[in-house]
Formats: sequence, C-alpha cells, structure tokens
Amino acid sequence: MAKATKKQALGRGLSALLKDPENDIQSVSDKNADKVVGSIVELDIESIEVNPFQPRSNFNDEALDELASSIRELGVIQPITVRKLGFDKYQLVSGERRYRASRRIGMERIPAYIRIANDQETLEMALVENIQRQDLDPVEIALSYQRLIEEIGLTQEKLSDRVGKKRSTVTNYLRLLKLDPIVQTGMRDGFISMGHGRCLVNLENRSEQLRVYEKIIADNLSVRQTEALVRSLGEKTPPKKSAKNTELPEFASDGLAILKNYLDAAVSVQASDKGKGKITIPFHNKEEFRRLKKRITGD
Repeated sequence: MAKATKKQALGRGLSALLKDPENDIQSVSDKNADKVVGSIVELDIESIEVNPFQPRSNFNDEALDELASSIRELGVIQPITVRKLGFDKYQLVSGERRYRASRRIGMERIPAYIRIANDQETLEMALVENIQRQDLDPVEIALSYQRLIEEIGLTQEKLSDRVGKKRSTVTNYLRLLKLDPIVQTGMRDGFISMGHGRCLVNLENRSEQLRVYEKIIADNLSVRQTEALVRSLGEKTPPKKSAKNTELPEFASDGLAILKNYLDAAVSVQASDKGKGKITIPFHNKEEFRRLKKRITGD
C-alpha cells in the first residue's frame, strides 16, 4: 500500500520554553505567550491528565487498537488540545481517543495545541492569522477551520466572514477531514492535490478511497481523470433509496458539531426547514447517563 510518511515540523523549541520555570506562562499577557497560543507543541505525554469532569465512559478497544496502529504508521495527524494547569502540567480538552491510543503504543511525546485560561480571543486571532499564511496545506486549513467551529463556537457562516472565504469554500475544506488518514497525509505531503481530495471524499468507503488514491499516484491521474473514475464507481453502486429531508438545514448542521464536542457524545439531529425536529443523545450505561445529565443541567 502506498504510504506518505513525511514528518510534521513541531514546536520542539517551544517545548523547551515551556519547561523553563523562570518563564512559566500562565496568562496571554505573559512573556512568550504569543509564541505558544495557536502553535503546535510537542508535550511529554506524562505531563497531561484527562479532565475528571468530562470523562468518556466507554472506549472501544478494537477501535482504539485501529487508531493506535494508524498513529504508529502515520503519527498523530490532528494534534490534541490541552489546557495549561501549572508549570509543565496540562489537562486534556479534546482528543482523548488520540491521547489514549498514543499511550497504548508507548509514545512519550504528543503534538498538542495549548489553551491558556484567558486565551479564547487570542486563540481565535492566532488561528485566523495562521489560516492566512500562504504555505498551509489543505488539511492544515481544514483542521484550523474545525477548531474555530468546535472550540470558539463559530458557525460555518460566521467562520466564512472571519476568514474572508465563501461558505461553500469553508464546507469544501471541512469535507476533506472525512478522508482516510493516509489520504489526508498524502495531500499534506503533496502526492495529491486538494482537487483530487475533493473527488475522493465522494467515496464513502475508505477502502475505495485508498484504492483510488493509490491509482492516482501509480498512474499520475489528473483531477479530471479522477473525477471520471469516481463517477464510474458511483454508477456501479446501486442507488440508495431516497429519504425525505435527509439533508439538515443550515441552523442544525452548524450546531451539531458544537453539541457533539460539548457533550462528548454521538449526538444526532433531525430537523425540517421550518425549524421543527429532535435531538437524540445516546448513552450506554448509567454512568454515561449521569455524566450527560450533569453536563446538561449542572446537577
């Protein structure tokens, strides 16, 4: 199988800065805080603790093993997010599956975004500024968009205003995150273009994505040739039965990712254009129900 294994350049210098007790950063107004907020930093995995107030009660061992295998091959593609607690101490904000899978294979360090208690506005500014850089690959841009939606709470419409892009452009970038990690890495390393990625994302089956990805590289397919290949595969697949109102209206689709992130649960939404609908929050045991209840009501 074709593999793209270019290593990310991470903030190793920033890691050393964070270990200097004379320059401990606790606020966005502290010296060197601007270098940390919005940057990817390599942290000792032992310096990170899970959040005791937002624990996930169930982690599928088989899924974790699959993720661990992917991380062993490709590294952590999407950094975790942590909150700084004190000197060289951090608390997990998001990415617990990546954190657990990395520990499972004995990784000593993990790439992370660091949040500081009062850094939300600074984080937003840093992310938007980062997106404006000319040397970002499509996946880096997509990850930055996703962070602005999930961590800052922006809708796709507000995000498009912030970054000066059409909403359809923002949506196209975010769809790239549905690609298999190997395909994402290939795009980051320049083996395929964003145009190729936009074709591949139309293949829901990741095995098919990988098969076409390898053919693009082996046969040096153009974007137009890839479009034709993906279209032909779609024609061979029996059409799905049409369902009424399967596409969520904008107000619901924009809020779904925020709900999932806030509750740390597989939330689903059904909604009509008139605004009627329902939110479904599944749970697997009493403990998870109590966690969700506390998260929603505060009691």
